[in-house]
Amino acid sequence: MKPIARRVEKFIFAGIVFAALFAGRPSSLAATEKLPPLTPYRTETPPVLDGVLDDAVWKSAPSETGFKTWTPDFGKDMREKTVVYYAYDRENLYFAFRCHDGEPSKIKATLAARDTIHRDDWVCLNLDSFDDAQSLYAFYVNPLGIQGDSRLEGALENEDYPVDVVWYSAGKIDAEGYVVEIKIPFKSIRYRRKEPVAMGIIFERRVSRQSEQGTYPPLDPALGPNFLTQMRPLRFTDIRHYTLFEALPAATYGRRSELADGELRAQKAAADLSLTAKIGLSSQLILDGTLNPDFSQIESDAGQVDFNLRHALFFPEKRPFFLEGREKFTFAASQSGDPLDAAVHTRTIVNPILAFKLNGKIAAKDGLAAIYALDKLPAGGPNDSAHFTIVRYKHALTEDSFWGAFMTGRFEGPHYNAVAGADGQIRLTPASIVGYHVFTSFTKPGDGTSAAEGTALGLQFDSMSRNLILHVSVKDLSKDFATETGYLTRNGIARVKFGAIPMIYPKSKFLLRIDPLVHAIQIRDKASGLWETFDSLDLRLMFPRNTALVLGGRYVTEVYNGKRFGRSGFRLVASSLITKKISASVSFVTGQKIRYLADPYQGRGSDASASLSYFPSEKLNFALSLAYSDFARAADGVREYDYTIVRSVTAYQVSKYLFFRGIGEYNSFRKRLLTDFLASFTSIPGTVVYLGYGSAFEKIAWSGEAYLPSDRFLESRRGFFFKASYLWRL
Repeated sequence: MKPIARRVEKFIFAGIVFAALFAGRPSSLAATEKLPPLTPYRTETPPVLDGVLDDAVWKSAPSETGFKTWTPDFGKDMREKTVVYYAYDRENLYFAFRCHDGEPSKIKATLAARDTIHRDDWVCLNLDSFDDAQSLYAFYVNPLGIQGDSRLEGALENEDYPVDVVWYSAGKIDAEGYVVEIKIPFKSIRYRRKEPVAMGIIFERRVSRQSEQGTYPPLDPALGPNFLTQMRPLRFTDIRHYTLFEALPAATYGRRSELADGELRAQKAAADLSLTAKIGLSSQLILDGTLNPDFSQIESDAGQVDFNLRHALFFPEKRPFFLEGREKFTFAASQSGDPLDAAVHTRTIVNPILAFKLNGKIAAKDGLAAIYALDKLPAGGPNDSAHFTIVRYKHALTEDSFWGAFMTGRFEGPHYNAVAGADGQIRLTPASIVGYHVFTSFTKPGDGTSAAEGTALGLQFDSMSRNLILHVSVKDLSKDFATETGYLTRNGIARVKFGAIPMIYPKSKFLLRIDPLVHAIQIRDKASGLWETFDSLDLRLMFPRNTALVLGGRYVTEVYNGKRFGRSGFRLVASSLITKKISASVSFVTGQKIRYLADPYQGRGSDASASLSYFPSEKLNFALSLAYSDFARAADGVREYDYTIVRSVTAYQVSKYLFFRGIGEYNSFRKRLLTDFLASFTSIPGTVVYLGYGSAFEKIAWSGEAYLPSDRFLESRRGFFFKASYLWRL
């Protein structure tokens, strides 16, 4: 066995032994013994979802109140009273929130598209459907009944919003505040089939103008915002267990025009049919398949500065087939911004013609997620397709502890890249966890040269409580570690990171919290043997009206192509709900920068972003955003480039089902203008009709022989598409 494989084997063995030693230990959460289970009221007459609490079920259903804050501080009575009712029948769970508000005219609520309500007031059901502290569904509803949903697995920062679950809601603002009613079909969620059915729940409410979020049951300040370990048990019996079957046929039609010899010329129209199906192998394990899918995006990605970069840009996944269950592929001892940012990034699967997905539990403590995709490659290459195989296994321990394993692979003819390894985390105390991961990669070039092996190792400690957030991690990536299924920004480094956020609570109604942010990172670049550092000190101030201000500075060095450069500077970040109708944010960083070339050199510059949203009515929304970057050589002060992207979005939400949206984006560096118009009708996720039109304009002119720079725009691309799909459920 090669030395690298031997080291990996020892690391995996040590991790499994470490997990086994703690697997059977007594609960470390003795200070917060679980409260008695909630038992929802059994009804034979379901409530009508209309935002009015006049149904008979709500007169008989049990209720809870006593919400306590967890933002900006823990354990305070919320200024506005909340009462939540809960019931069920054989097919659904039902919830109703009576949210009192002394100033109903100041409630922030917009009639908006799904998953765009997080600046509003809202209520949320955090539902651990397996009652195992490993993952949860979050069902958000604003005062007008508009939905948002997410899945969470692991740390709070891993909350995954793009997932769309089929459920139902209604909301209405009245003289006392507002009412929200919710129906969650059992066939829409995964759960353990046993009697009684066991789940865990936390009810949550946000009052945006007061910068206040609270829960019932209250979160323990000693545990911090660890939702998974603080659920109230929910128990009920005699429900209908489904063997789910869904079929999602879809039809698409598109027509494009491309610029040729100075004129737009229509391309051949494309029409296609596709089918996606979902089969419930049990109430806790689902198999998905898709054939000939149309995975074109409904909306283009927002423009990002794509010049003078050390690594490729990250674009989020938007395709529905890959969104469900995506949270299962997060791994322990990882944090946003790490060099190995994702072990599975499904946007690497570009044009699949066939795909399967398995997601759920194969036993009470054993979870499984897997993807297979056949990806069609562009014509002209040596191979016409690539095969993706991804498998994720997790075994739950006590509380939110677990150990697991990964295997990913991309195979293209004689070329392949595979990553395999293990990870896990153990809750050491009520507030702290330690996690680890160890991955090894194998990459075989298609040119007959020998395969390369690499490793990615990580060990991480995190603690969160009311007064302190603490992070310590050690990461090591060898020079030959590579992944073609994940997102890797850098290899060949050893890194130690320390971060601390002590939280200070002044006795003031104006200044709600003061957070000093301390970070220190030391990195050894293995190729050069040089060290680099990232040391920063910031101050975050939190105010009412969802307002936050961050000011700080940093001392940074970075090694690139065997040379060390400076990246020190200062930053300002601010965001605020200025009024009920206007919100804004700004970020500005200035200081030293690097010109990333084969022969790099030092420079200075700034990076900035800003956004402004205006809601003249509940249905109409205007949003304007800006991204800016520039660079000047340190040697002579000459500015080499400045890069500006301006993007505007206008959306009119006719109802909760129908909206119209127009987007315009201008890129000053590329001298390109994009327009994008969309009409969308969504009955439920899956049953959707889209109608879209887009154009691209460039500052060029056709001379008769070549395209030359111009002061005028020439339309270079045009496209029209129609898409309709219908979700059929048994």
